[in-house]
Amino acid sequence: MSSDTQQVLGFDFGTTRIGLAIGQSLTATATPIEPVRARDGMPDWSQLDAAIAGWQPDALVVGIPLNMDGTISEMARRARKFANRIQDRYQLPCYLCDERLTTAEAKRIHLDAGGGTNFKQESVDGIAARLILEDWFNSPDRIPSHTRLEDLYGIGNTEC
Repeated sequence: MSSDTQQVLGFDFGTTRIGLAIGQSLTATATPIEPVRARDGMPDWSQLDAAIAGWQPDALVVGIPLNMDGTISEMARRARKFANRIQDRYQLPCYLCDERLTTAEAKRIHLDAGGGTNFKQESVDGIAARLILEDWFNSPDRIPSHTRLEDLYGIGNTEC
């Protein structure tokens, strides 16, 4: 990433909803924005196209939900596949970020702010995306989305 200020769109991948947050590298902060609907992990492309066109990010960051022991979950594989799709579709640099515990932290933040416990109605996906993006801003790691998870975490030989 260059030293120039960049606007970055962060994603909390999900099978029915994909959380979004927009942030900028100068302050290393992010703000949740409206999530994108998904069907079995496939985003509503028209919604995502509109978000990309509206925010005009310089880069994309997708959270990878590893298991707590650092092993690669099926959702981690699906999130990486999503990251590759959006990189190829929008021709923007796309990076991966370990997102373990961000959903739990997002729920805590939501509840502490007076939110309810029906997370299907009161989505915390944008808060999770904000946490992922802020973690990425504060990390020295810049892992391109096409990096194999097995190469990153040294587990297994299966292509993901």
